[in-house]
Amino acid sequence: MADEPQEDPGTLTQASTFLFLHTEHAIYAILGLLLAATAVLALFDAGRLTLEAGHAFGRAPQLLEVVDRLLFLLMLVEILHTVRVSMRSGRLTCEPFLIVGLIASIRRVLVVTLQSSEFTHSKDWTPEKQALFQASMIELGVLAALILAMVASIFLLHRARDDGHPAGEEHSPGPETRG
Repeated sequence: MADEPQEDPGTLTQASTFLFLHTEHAIYAILGLLLAATAVLALFDAGRLTLEAGHAFGRAPQLLEVVDRLLFLLMLVEILHTVRVSMRSGRLTCEPFLIVGLIASIRRVLVVTLQSSEFTHSKDWTPEKQALFQASMIELGVLAALILAMVASIFLLHRARDDGHPAGEEHSPGPETRG
């Protein structure tokens, strides 16, 4: 056993690093393509919904559905941007996820607001509707606190960053920072 040549651990580490890095990049590329295809489909669906809402002469439920789809599309684009930046830089930043969470929370606020407005405009006020309305108000309060927390987190991330650029923004380092 002592006579057997031992494989250089540096070569094995380099080979596995190369393999894992390319596997990760391939997965990111496939994920990006799937997200892009989903975003294109969501864009066409949002266009269709906008035309339908135009024919409905701007009724609130149809308009809310259009805004909901557009915000969903914005979330997809932000996630796609995160995948692209992660693939280029090799780092995952938390700011894009906070932005996606912020957009998702705003989407939910819009839906809850529309649902609760239907309760208040109905002529028969039942105990069940009152309970649903109270639950909606609690949910809106929690969502408002969550939105404030995410906005504060994004603000603190911007203040903590040295260069002042948004997370994931691509810029070349200046001559004084090149190694």
